[in-house]
Amino acid sequence: MSVPFKKRVLIVEDDAEIRNSFSLIVNSSPKFTVVNTYGSCEETIKHLNQDKPDIVLMDVELPGGMNGIQGTRIIKEKAPQAEIIMVTVYEDSELVFEALKAGASGYITKSANYMELLAALEEISKGGAPMSSKIARMVIDNFHINPHSPLTKRETEILQLISEGKTYTQISEELFISKETAKTHIKNIYSKLQVRSKSEALAKASLEKLI
Repeated sequence: MSVPFKKRVLIVEDDAEIRNSFSLIVNSSPKFTVVNTYGSCEETIKHLNQDKPDIVLMDVELPGGMNGIQGTRIIKEKAPQAEIIMVTVYEDSELVFEALKAGASGYITKSANYMELLAALEEISKGGAPMSSKIARMVIDNFHINPHSPLTKRETEILQLISEGKTYTQISEELFISKETAKTHIKNIYSKLQVRSKSEALAKASLEKLI
C-alpha cells in the first residue's frame, strides 16, 4: 500500500548501462520508484504528462537535437513541480551551471555510487540542492548583478525577459505595458549599451553582469 507515496523518478540517459544501474539503485529504495527511462529528451517530453515525475535524473550531454539543458528548460515549463538533477561526467563544468540556470536543482556525477545517488534524491526531496561548492559559488556570483548598471530597474526587467526568449507581446503582457512602450524601452536599452541587436545586447549584458 505504500507504493503511491513513493516519489516518481524519471531517468533520461543515453548510456543503457548507466540507465539500468541507476534504475536498480532507485528502485531498491522504499522511498522512490522509477516510472520510466528514456535515451533522449524528445522521448521524455512526449510522455511527460503520463509519467508525471517528481524527480528527473537528466543527462547533460545527450545525442540528437536536444541536450539536457534545453530539455530541462522545456520540462520545467511543462511540469514546474518536477525537480531535475543533472547527471554529468564533468563535475564542475559550465554546462552544469547552464543547466542550473535553466531550472535544474542540483547534479550528480555519472560515477555516483549507490549511497551518493540516494543521498541526492533524499536531499532534493527535502527542498535541498545537491551540488559542489565550486558550482554553488558560480551560481552565487551570477546573482551579483553589476551595481553600476546604466539600465533602470524596468529596463533590466525587460532585458531579462528578452534573454528568456520572450516576444514584444509577451513582455508587454507580463509587465502590463503597451507593446509600443516595450519597444521604446528596448530602443533605450540598445542606446545605453551602444548595441544594434538583441544578440549584441545579451552578449554585453552577460559580460557586464547586467542581468
